Amino acid sequence: MGDLGASLTVLARTGTGESGLVRTLAEVPPGGQHAGTAGIGGELWFVIEGSGTLDLDSVPGPALVPDRGLWIPAGSAFRLQAGQPGGLRLDIVALPAAADWLPSGEVREAAGGARVPLSRDLRDCPVETTGDRKFRVLFGPGRDCPAATQFVGEIPPGRAPVHSHPYDEVVLVLRGTGVAHVAGADQVLPAGTCLHLPPGTPHCLENTGSQAMRVLGVFHPADSPATKQEHGS
Repeated sequence: MGDLGASLTVLARTGTGESGLVRTLAEVPPGGQHAGTAGIGGELWFVIEGSGTLDLDSVPGPALVPDRGLWIPAGSAFRLQAGQPGGLRLDIVALPAAADWLPSGEVREAAGGARVPLSRDLRDCPVETTGDRKFRVLFGPGRDCPAATQFVGEIPPGRAPVHSHPYDEVVLVLRGTGVAHVAGADQVLPAGTCLHLPPGTPHCLENTGSQAMRVLGVFHPADSPATKQEHGS
């Protein structure tokens, strides 16, 4: 891998074999490196904290800065280096096979046939709402990734109605604290907790703090975070 001081923690696996999502937290110390090859379906990255540089197939890629999402093409050889002094915390979600194909059926390529990464800053994504909750979609249908959706949501203090989604979802708490009510069981959610919600699972996330709770979600198949079916509480 050629890593220098990087720590990789697998937070969640869904499905079996290459049919599901794999979420990994990469923590790279100041000046450290992490190198590897993107998975068979490409990867969705999100910079949680810190900054750094990225080379993809030996070509300089987008800068790694907070609140930036990236789509990394399948099979791309990458090397990232964390900046000084704070290092880098990066969320990496490997997607199922063929997730790097665009709706047109063509792989996004640069001159010479090299596949290129995409980057998108959270501040440039429009705010959408579902109930009293707000979210911004970085990648998803119509936003360069037809197979999976990456979004950041803001959950105000309080509890939403119990509901379910038709997709497989992994949620990472970026800020705040709360409780997940899932299929009749409760789980405390401090910052840094990752939660897997299989399709059709009745659940709701309750923000037990006084400030908005921030979550980073990725789900497959791709859809809108607002797509849900409400259940009796």
